[in-house]
Order: sequence, then structure tokens, then C-alpha cells
Amino acid sequence: MKLLDIEEKRDMSREQAAGLLRELADSLARHNGVDLMQGGMKVQVRVPDRVEVEFEVELKKKKSSLEIEISW
Repeated sequence: MKLLDIEEKRDMSREQAAGLLRELADSLARHNGVDLMQGGMKVQVRVPDRVEVEFEVELKKKKSSLEIEISW
């Protein structure tokens, strides 16, 4: 059973995407989790010390992707 499911897509520059990843990484390192805003509500996601990280790279002619999934 899912307690919460948030999915969001944004169009941004490569530099903005890098900044977003840095912000998430800093939050994980310093605060042991991330805070998200969804529908005007703040959601705190606490992350344990040990996690599983999965990388997926998909290269196509028209649209490629890089996915990073952190699970616990």
C-alpha cells in the first residue's frame, strides 16, 4: 500500500537541473532526508543511513534519459 506518491515533471535548463540535484544531495547529506512541497503542504521524507541506488541510462535518437533511483 502506498502512503504517498508524488510525481512531477519540470522543464528546466541543464544548469537548473544540476542545481536541483545539488540541493537534494546537500539535504540528504546534512539533514538525513528531503523536504518536499506538494499542493501547499510540506512533506518530510526521512532517509536511513543505508540505501540502494540504481542508475539507468537510455540513449535514443530523439530523447535520451538518465534516471537515478534511491530506495530503502
